[in-house]
Amino acid sequence: MSPAATALARQLGTEWPLVQAPMAGVQGSALAVAVSNAGGLGSLPCALLDAAGMRRELAAIAAQTQRPFNVNFFCHAQPMPDAAREARWRAALAPYYREFGIDPADIASGPGRAAFDTTMADVLAEFRPPVVSFHFGLPPPDLLARLRAWNAKVLCSATTVDEARWLQAHGVDAVIAQGLEAGGHRGMFLGDDLATQCGTFALLPQIVRAVNVPVIAAGGIADASGVRAALALGAAGVQVGTAYLLCPEATTSALHRAALTSDAARVTALTNVFTGRPARGIVNRVMRELGPICAAAPQFPLATAAIAPLRAAAERAASGEFSSLWAGGNVSGCREVPAALLTRELALGFAAAG
Repeated sequence: MSPAATALARQLGTEWPLVQAPMAGVQGSALAVAVSNAGGLGSLPCALLDAAGMRRELAAIAAQTQRPFNVNFFCHAQPMPDAAREARWRAALAPYYREFGIDPADIASGPGRAAFDTTMADVLAEFRPPVVSFHFGLPPPDLLARLRAWNAKVLCSATTVDEARWLQAHGVDAVIAQGLEAGGHRGMFLGDDLATQCGTFALLPQIVRAVNVPVIAAGGIADASGVRAALALGAAGVQVGTAYLLCPEATTSALHRAALTSDAARVTALTNVFTGRPARGIVNRVMRELGPICAAAPQFPLATAAIAPLRAAAERAASGEFSSLWAGGNVSGCREVPAALLTRELALGFAAAG
């Protein structure tokens, strides 16, 4: 491995500086365990878990691996509900409610993703994971200090050079450079202008030049050659998510798996219709007809509640046309192989770069 990659692997305590991207909704502890045991850094996403769910999944990881693992959280500010915007959103969805026979009056409003808070920090302290990562910025200093108390390494996503500099100034151990090709939610936190977003191999060298901490490349990396390319541009490590979606250890739904192996997966786009925040997924009917960026969608994560019944109704009819089929812009690495095998194949890119 390159000196930078070797140093990051040593910092993380892993065989290779390969991070399995945390993917809320399509994985639990099983994928994280498989990747960690294979020499990478497995990740557990906690944005959709309550305290009991977190404790259960962390206990499962602790029981199945002695290797380092990462626990990931969102750090968004909870927006104030806006009745007028919620009404516009439900009006935009009204034709679909009628199509599926859904009474909008029966739909409760509420958040769809949880941000890192004191309760989560309390559960985390019981397990003291060696690595903790964040999306949408960092938590308040007092919560960050709790992680530092057990010497946890802190990672966070940056989608621009300014965000990377901000993260370095706030003490992260490594920056995850999230390129535009990455699947799932954009990690933007200093602004919401999509014009500031650029591809992984354009963003990566800019961030490498701008900060002194290790940089982990994310977005569009699906095989060993992608790993080599990232290291050639200065990355100390890589984060890979989409390629793991077909692994048996992932909880990816049958509809999502089918979409990933279809021609539809060649076309992905950023959309806010599922949660209120731009995220990359396979283009489907609701994205085509409403957006994919829809001005009526409430702020993240408030858009989730109103569209959730449509997703459920469509999936009961074996349709993914209202589902968030998250995927990056490069699905070529998606294969139905054990996560350990995929991890070792990706790791060949580090050996070749040594």
